[in-house]
Amino acid sequence: LSSVYAPKDFKRLRVIGDIVASCFDYITPFIKEGISTEEIDNLVVDFLKSKGAVSSDYGYMGFPKHICTSINDVIVHGIPSKDDILKDGDIVNVDLTANFKGFHGDASRMFLIGNVSKEAKKLVQVCKDALNTAISICKPGVPLSEIGKTIEEVVNPFGYSISRDFVGHGIGKVMHDDPQIYHFYDKKWDKVKMVPGFVFTIEPMINAGSRECKIDKDGWTARTVDGSLSAQWEHTLGITEDGVEIFTEHNY
Repeated sequence: LSSVYAPKDFKRLRVIGDIVASCFDYITPFIKEGISTEEIDNLVVDFLKSKGAVSSDYGYMGFPKHICTSINDVIVHGIPSKDDILKDGDIVNVDLTANFKGFHGDASRMFLIGNVSKEAKKLVQVCKDALNTAISICKPGVPLSEIGKTIEEVVNPFGYSISRDFVGHGIGKVMHDDPQIYHFYDKKWDKVKMVPGFVFTIEPMINAGSRECKIDKDGWTARTVDGSLSAQWEHTLGITEDGVEIFTEHNY
């Protein structure tokens, strides 16, 4: 495992994780009908600047904005735009990775705009449950494959699909580090076990229909092939001596 960190680094990961959580708290009241995704991007830039942090996404492999905003059928990597105005009934994922003093924190949350359909609400909740259940099994000695297995156990009974094109990842001083974290079961991860100090993300993308995606001509925006809704939740986590710590939620 390459993304294994010392206890002193966990202090820094807590700091950036808390900045990310605070940023979500700050933008949440603004995310409603009528706001553009570019305005959300600007809010994030201002907040991070006030904390001495910067977006890790900006310029990453040429990505043009500071966060990803993925609406409805967009699975991941939607690009904020002044033309994308949130409307009643939308579901939107905001994915935010920030860097403070050389350490990265990565999280994403779903936002429900106005009167959202029962189907959409259920998809968003099942995805959140899948993330939280997967986090709950993390501790030293647990194989990485258990993450995907656990997510499948939560998601499959609903007939939803799990995107296989995108994965969680090691994180810390590097935004995307090895290993990859699969959100579906793959026996190749049976032999790789969690150890204290291991830092990584879990970020399941759950689709109401097909798991397949297509990429827009912007080269980033990934949508469901069938136009079905997609939801995602994400946290940055660290394995402790006896369990797991969630860096990207408030720890006080």
